[in-house]
Amino acid sequence: MWSGRWSNCANPLAHRLMEVSVRKQSLVCLAADLNSVDELVGLIDEVGPHIAALKTHVDMVDDFSPDSWSRVVNAAKENDLLLFEDRKFADIGKISQGQMAGIYDIRNWADIVTAHRISGPDIVDGIAAGWADVERIGGVLLLAQMSSRGNLLDLQYTVETIETGRGSPHVIGYIGNGSNANEIVELRRMVGEGQMIWTPGVNITTGDGDMGQRYGHPRDAVLAGSDIIIVGSGIHGSTDRIAAAKEYAAVSFQALLER
Repeated sequence: MWSGRWSNCANPLAHRLMEVSVRKQSLVCLAADLNSVDELVGLIDEVGPHIAALKTHVDMVDDFSPDSWSRVVNAAKENDLLLFEDRKFADIGKISQGQMAGIYDIRNWADIVTAHRISGPDIVDGIAAGWADVERIGGVLLLAQMSSRGNLLDLQYTVETIETGRGSPHVIGYIGNGSNANEIVELRRMVGEGQMIWTPGVNITTGDGDMGQRYGHPRDAVLAGSDIIIVGSGIHGSTDRIAAAKEYAAVSFQALLER
């Protein structure tokens, strides 16, 4: 099923993600960019059987508290989801270690986080130290590409980001540009089979979205080398969220079988 990705990806989080994806026949990570705990829990319970991971922005939640957030964490566990906090850490290692704690205590519930490479390679070790402080193991996705118009992640930056990730046992893969299949193909060529590629910027309705976002088709992204498609409003903004989640799951998993 996963071919070289399974045998070459050493991080246990990558294997867990691949197992969940096969059980649910879905390569969908739901970008649940909502503002309340009730909305999040309701969405998870509604579409959880058809997605493999849940991407959060905990600092966008208006009614956050440690107690209320535990409802989101429990709902994710009950629905067999990996929790992915899209924090996009970008500071030095020591600060990132502290940011994994703090009021949101990301280290205690997130399985995966995102980080930029811009501050240097030590950021990955800082994040990993945050998980180690509470005796957990997590995985980092480094931003190698972005799908937003006018971003500054050029080819040289991408190359250096991959070099950092390749040398770290904590990096499970990279964020790629789901709106451009050619860029995913090139990213997969550089990454090889040993790490994953997750792609935002996908929607069954392709084209330009709000505020500079661009979209490519999920099937194209998977065929080009994406392992997980990150879908937001295409699911939670749909009038029938269950049907939308099922459609994205079917399209993405069928593309994996074809690949």
